Amino acid sequence: MALIGSFGDIIFEASSKRISTIDDFSRSGSGRWAKHDRQQQKAIMEFLGPELDDISFIMRFDVRHGVNPKKEMDRFLEKCRSGQAETLIIGETPLGMDKWVVKSFKQGWKQFDGAGRLLVGNLDVTLEEYMQR
Repeated sequence: MALIGSFGDIIFEASSKRISTIDDFSRSGSGRWAKHDRQQQKAIMEFLGPELDDISFIMRFDVRHGVNPKKEMDRFLEKCRSGQAETLIIGETPLGMDKWVVKSFKQGWKQFDGAGRLLVGNLDVTLEEYMQR
């Protein structure tokens, strides 16, 4: 088994029996700025500090790869609705200064069997950094 990483109890892995990996991983960050207007002059910019980072990725779930797409996608739905903060680990490295929350997700139900069971699904996830202090 190749352990790619984890988000709390959700494991990103690739093995001969199960594939649950991430694609199109990206991380974005920015600064917080205030602009102070001045009479007859250009505004003055003031750096207030860093903004919270965002991470986004896509996951594809397929029953032929040993996963239940609906169940796996609903795990992210539950984390989003509970506000549960988790550590994000890629490889062996925790990312960020603290934990992450599911800011948003989008489920794509791609393929069904004759009984209406989901066979293949895509999940777009956006995490936001969660600062505890």
